[in-house]
Amino acid sequence: MAVHKKRCLKFIVFLLLMVLAGVYCGTSLPVWTMRAKAQREDLSWASAAETKMLRNLQTTWTEQTQKLQLVLEELAQLRVEISSWKKEGQEVNQAALKLALETYLERYDWALKSSGAVVDMQRTSKTYDCKDNWVCKVVWFFHTFNPPDTILKPDVSPGNCWPLQGEQGQVVIRLPARVHLTAVSVQHIYKEVSPSGTVTSAPRDMAVFGLNADREEETLLGMFEYNVAKEALQTFPLKNTHRAFSHIKLVVKSNWGYPDYTCIYRVQAHGKMAEPENLN
Repeated sequence: MAVHKKRCLKFIVFLLLMVLAGVYCGTSLPVWTMRAKAQREDLSWASAAETKMLRNLQTTWTEQTQKLQLVLEELAQLRVEISSWKKEGQEVNQAALKLALETYLERYDWALKSSGAVVDMQRTSKTYDCKDNWVCKVVWFFHTFNPPDTILKPDVSPGNCWPLQGEQGQVVIRLPARVHLTAVSVQHIYKEVSPSGTVTSAPRDMAVFGLNADREEETLLGMFEYNVAKEALQTFPLKNTHRAFSHIKLVVKSNWGYPDYTCIYRVQAHGKMAEPENLN
């Protein structure tokens, strides 16, 4: 009987334990299930957020890469344009230098004494002489008139001219080389700085001839008028530039009204020196 009671007691204890275990499991299992579900949802949300962030980063990276590519292309185009501008600038500079050189050569004075030009005295008019005028002799007793080669020097100070006798005359200049003459310049002074207060001794109508030492033949290159109402230095174009000449002759046909002498301050001959093969 006692044994039977012990067995019944053990069974009842076992049942109580089972009931307690069932209660515990019944209440804990939903909690575990909810926790697991919440964790899965958290992981799912985190994964979605990271995916979205990664996609945004990828989109931003793609956009920045495209912008960078555009910038690189623009830089490459800018390099090409800068290179083109440099080339054009160099061409412009070369053209400007060439033009400046050509202009300088065209305006170079071949009738400059310091460059080797010489007046041919045998074919040049006489310098003014006032021996027949006693007033002139008194005034110019201590003065010597300038020689013809005065016109080959750059000094054009008032009074520093060559006075050729009378209203007409000529001067022949031997050039330092044979030149294709393109222009001639004649210079006087302005009335405002003239010692006499007038410029009536200035040359007016003139003619220019080209000639060579080995020939007496003269070639008319131009006829012109020096206008005292214009600039002091006046340049006149010449023709027949296909021939080169070793000498140039300036003929004064009239002046601006002074009968005793004609005053020339400077004569310049412009052109291009003949090539060596054309010297023979």
